[in-house]
Amino acid sequence: MNFEQVRAWVAAHPVQPIHVDCATAVMLKILDGKCKMKAAEKQVMELLYDAVKSLPGEVLESSLHGLVESARENADDAMKMRIYEQRLLAETTISRPVMKGFKAWIRQNGLLDDIEDHEADS
Repeated sequence: MNFEQVRAWVAAHPVQPIHVDCATAVMLKILDGKCKMKAAEKQVMELLYDAVKSLPGEVLESSLHGLVESARENADDAMKMRIYEQRLLAETTISRPVMKGFKAWIRQNGLLDDIEDHEADS
C-alpha cells in the first residue's frame, strides 16, 4: 500500500479528530519501538499518520507532529527519551477503549486488508 492509496482511503472514510490523535499515538509507539503490529501494518500506519497529521486532533497537542518529524530524522538518545515520554502521555490521555475502537474501525473499514508482511524478506 502506498501513500496515494491511504490518502484515498482517508477521503472515503471520514476521519474524526480523535482518530487523528489515535494515529499520532500509534506513530509515537512505532517510533518508541513499542508497537506490536507486523512490519507491513506499521508501514501502513505511518502512511495513515502522514495522511491525517494536518487535520485537527481532539486531545493531543499539534506540536507532537514536529516532534514526530524530528524523531524520524534523528533518533538520538535524547529524542528517544522525548518520544518515550510523549508516548506515555498520549497513552494516558487517550483511553484504551478509544484506542481499541480506532484500531477496530480501521480494520473494519479495510485499511489493513491484503497487507503482506515482508519482514521475512528483509
